[in-house]
Amino acid sequence: MKDIHIGLLGLGNIGKGVYRILETNENPIQNHIGANLKIQKILVRDIHKSRDIDVAQELLTEDAYEIINDPKIDMIVEVLGGIHPPYEYIKESLQNKKHVVTANKAVIATHGEELLKIAKENGVELRYEASVGGGIPIINTLTQSLSANQIDEMVGIINGTTNYILTQMAESGMDFDDALKLAQQKGYAEADPTSDIEGEDVAFKLSILISTAFGIQIPPENIPRAGITKISKQDIEYASQLGYKIKLLAVAKKQDNDFEFHVHPTLIPTHHPLASVSNEFNALFVRGNAVGELMLYGKGAGSMPTGSAVVGDMIEISKIMGTNYQCGAPVVGDKSTLNLIGEGSSQYYLHIQVIDKPGVLGRIATTFGKYGISLESVVQRTRGEASVPLVFITHEVDRSRLNQALEEIQSDEMIQGIKSILRVENL
Repeated sequence: MKDIHIGLLGLGNIGKGVYRILETNENPIQNHIGANLKIQKILVRDIHKSRDIDVAQELLTEDAYEIINDPKIDMIVEVLGGIHPPYEYIKESLQNKKHVVTANKAVIATHGEELLKIAKENGVELRYEASVGGGIPIINTLTQSLSANQIDEMVGIINGTTNYILTQMAESGMDFDDALKLAQQKGYAEADPTSDIEGEDVAFKLSILISTAFGIQIPPENIPRAGITKISKQDIEYASQLGYKIKLLAVAKKQDNDFEFHVHPTLIPTHHPLASVSNEFNALFVRGNAVGELMLYGKGAGSMPTGSAVVGDMIEISKIMGTNYQCGAPVVGDKSTLNLIGEGSSQYYLHIQVIDKPGVLGRIATTFGKYGISLESVVQRTRGEASVPLVFITHEVDRSRLNQALEEIQSDEMIQGIKSILRVENL
């Protein structure tokens, strides 16, 4: 049985998952591909560091180029994280005609088009299933199982950290700060959680999904986004009373000639399948013009689930090594006529704090009417206090027009502040 020699760049959480899966499932993998996936070298920062995994010392190196330039190594697995130096490592590995598997969403979102071109020029594969959705087979589903479809819509919960925080706020009544601390204690949030809670992580992943499913390159920084830091437990409660849950959603959808894409905390109806996705789990709702609606669901992060996606890519590459097969892609319609509108129009949830005096609600409603904004729901929370919340759900409106109305409303002396502006998706 032949050996396929692997260079593993990184032995952190995901790297350890990859190593353990290759050890635990060695025989099934060999039987499936008729070859042995053999780790030749592993890049680490410190070869003398104590580790909670039993790895032969001679496999370790602190020099990435000892792996990248080794002619015996057939495949590079990059699980380091961050853009630099992983981007350079991946690029040079491809130029050295080595297949590459990566879990690096930041590199694929920012340099994926260039790296895929280099891979094609050198007759090798670049696979990145683990970059979106952890162990959920999202990329392969889009490029393989749904390749007979034009994808019309994708809506997803694709960040486990924020979903865990919002779940704790909804189910345990925690405020944001306490839920974040718990997520950090559980290992679901980093010591610096900024990328997750501000929506940057989701923007990286949505950029990859848009490129994969629609064939449109949209840099992550061009995706309109908002994080969850301003969500209060009162917003969670009000949404629940109105029949909604709040989730951080990634959205990409075609409507006629318009293409909408954005990342925002959003109210979704409690009856929608995405509303029941809790804690660290992820899900992607997809609508294709042939298959209709489907949802992919599973753990979006973690050593073993993400390692599973990485090893799955390694197996797929091993099966096609020595052939002329190249990874497929979904059927992509004519994108030259699409208007890339970003956020688009929506219904909105508004939480406005006002002085509790007669006529305040009427004044706000009149201002909305002046700007052509109609209201679906109005909830007045009177507590016998000087300051009370008013909660509105609008009908569909352009955000620019809503902002104009809210600017005028804020100038009213009876208005103490606009606490929340959240999208509403009646999926």
